[in-house]
This record gives sequence, C-alpha cells and structure tokens, in this order.
Amino acid sequence: MIREFERKTLPGLPVVALLLALTAGTIYWLIGSIREDHTVSIISAIVALVIIGIAWGGLFVVNPNEAKVLQFFGKYAGTVRQAGLRYANPFFTKTKVSTRVRNFETGKLKVNDKDSNPIEIAAVVVWRVVDTAEALFEVDDYAQYVQVQSEAALRGLATNYPYDAHVEGELSLSANAAEISEKLTAEIQERLSKAGVQVIESRISHLAYAPEIASAMLQRQQANAIIAARHKIVEGAVSMVEMALEDLAKRSIVDLDEERKAQMVSNLLVVLCADRNPQPIVNAGTIY
Repeated sequence: MIREFERKTLPGLPVVALLLALTAGTIYWLIGSIREDHTVSIISAIVALVIIGIAWGGLFVVNPNEAKVLQFFGKYAGTVRQAGLRYANPFFTKTKVSTRVRNFETGKLKVNDKDSNPIEIAAVVVWRVVDTAEALFEVDDYAQYVQVQSEAALRGLATNYPYDAHVEGELSLSANAAEISEKLTAEIQERLSKAGVQVIESRISHLAYAPEIASAMLQRQQANAIIAARHKIVEGAVSMVEMALEDLAKRSIVDLDEERKAQMVSNLLVVLCADRNPQPIVNAGTIY
C-alpha cells in the first residue's frame, strides 16, 4: 500500500528571480552571437534557452487546503502541502488533490429494517482526504468510492436495527439518532480506511416507512401511543382509588363493607378511566 510522504521543494520566488536573470542573460548572449555571426555560440544560446524554458515548468502553485501529488514517470515522488509558489523537478507530474472538508447526501435508499419492514433512508456524510497517495493510487476515483461505500454502509446499518424499538433498551433508527450516527460513522470509516479518507461526521437526514406500508405503520404507532396512554391512565386511576379508600378508612368518614368497596372502586375506575365526562345519577334513597 502506498503511503503519503512529504516532498521537500524550493520556494518559488527566488527561483523565479534566478530564472528571469538566466533568461535575460541567455537572450543577451543569443543576440550578441547573432550580431557576431558565431554559429557555435548561437546554437549554444538556443540550447540554453530550451533548457531554461524546461526549467520554468518546475514552478507550481499550492493553494490553501490543497496538496500536489508528484510523480516521476509514473513513480510516486511525494506530496507537497505547503501553500504558495513552489519549485520542483520540471519532469515531475503534479496532480492536485483537495484536502478541504466535503459533504454529500446519499440518495433515498429503500431497504428492509431488522423487522423486515420496507423503509426509506438517506444520510449526510462529511469527509476529507487525509492521505493523498492512498486517495489517488489505491482506488480508481476516491470521490465516487466514498459515495458508493457510504451508501453500502447505510444499507448494512439499516438492516441491523428496527425502525421503532419494540423491546425496552433496544436501539432503533427513529429513537436513537445519536447512537446510530456514531455507528454509521464507524462503519463508513472502516470501509474508507484504504482510500485515505477521514469521515468527520455522518447522520441520517431522511427516515420514513416506504409508501406502501406508511399508512398501516401510522395506525400501528397510533395504537401503541393509545395503549401507552391508557396504561398510564389506569396506573394513575388505581393509585387514586387506593388513596381514596385509605383516606376514608383513616378519617372514619364512612364504614364500607367489601361489597360496597368493590362497587366504589368500580365507579371510581369508570369515572377516572373513561374518555368522556361521566353522567351523574342522584340517589334519593339510602346507600343500599
């Protein structure tokens, strides 16, 4: 595996000054040789100008958050990250690689979750190149590689977790966004480690049931919510009835037998658990 290493280069401005001086001197030499009609001197001056012209090709610019990968006839010769005008061997091939932070959003993928329910899911991935040699030489197109592997990791993650948790403590795609994002980042990073890419962040940007089951799943969610609410209502009603019976007995307001206690409990539970206002009935007779 090819790893990045730094290539030492010369500062560009002093080299520019030197090349300008050499170019001017060689042109002056060529003009003088032509005036004197000295054939050997003319040829030498022309050859010198050609060499200086080739030397000018060694100048290149490195922008901030950018790197230049150098190759010498196909062989990796190092990476230059120092910004500014630089100078290296004019026969080096210089390939620009951006090291800026990038992000992209995957398309809406249709997959089955852990419970085999079809869902739609998409994610935003934030990444950057940290090893330019690996990015250029280990994969064919590192930007496309990031996209394909990120979508593959997202598919794999979605099949390992349910959309909604039906067991207490179970991770779900909808309820545990932070934990799922961490696992997605780790999964993508593992796939991209050979491409010289660092995944800074990834998070789910779209999550929904597939259209063909969305209506049924909405009814299921509503039913679960109603059951949970009813459970809380019943739990609270039982506590209130228990408190009422204890207070009546403690204060000796009325002495009820077991049958009347059961009737009182039944009436209180109906009043407290009903989803409509109760209709009172006035008893004009005795309690019995």
